Amino acid sequence: MAMTTLYFTQDHEWIAVDGTTATVGITDYAQSQLGDIVFAEVPAAGTRVEKGKEAAVVESVKAASDVYAPVTGEVIEGNGALGDDPSLVNTAPESDGWFFKLTLADPSELDGLMDEAGYKAFVDGL
Repeated sequence: MAMTTLYFTQDHEWIAVDGTTATVGITDYAQSQLGDIVFAEVPAAGTRVEKGKEAAVVESVKAASDVYAPVTGEVIEGNGALGDDPSLVNTAPESDGWFFKLTLADPSELDGLMDEAGYKAFVDGL
C-alpha cells in the first residue's frame, strides 16, 4: 500500500499525497480562525488548478475566504458532501471535510511545502 505524505502551506491548506494523486483541504487552524462554515464551493472534476491560485471558496459567518491550490494539477473530484453539509469543514477539516482531489502535474512543486512539524512551528509563530 502506498504511503500517504502530508504537506502544508502558509495559506493553511493541507495536501495528502498518494503517488500522483492528492487530496486538498484546509487545516484545523484555518477552520478555527474562520468560525462556523456556512458555505463551501469546490471545483468540478476536470478543472485545472494552479499552484498558489484560487481553487475553492469557503464562507463562514465571519468572512469568505479562498482556498488555494497547493500544487498545479487537474481536479479529479470535488467533495460534493460539502454542498449538503459545509460544517464538515469545521468538524473534520483534515478528514471528511476535504475540498478536492487532483492529479499532480509536477510533483517537484511539493518540495516547497511544509511537513506537519514545520507547519505546527509556523502556526505557533503566528
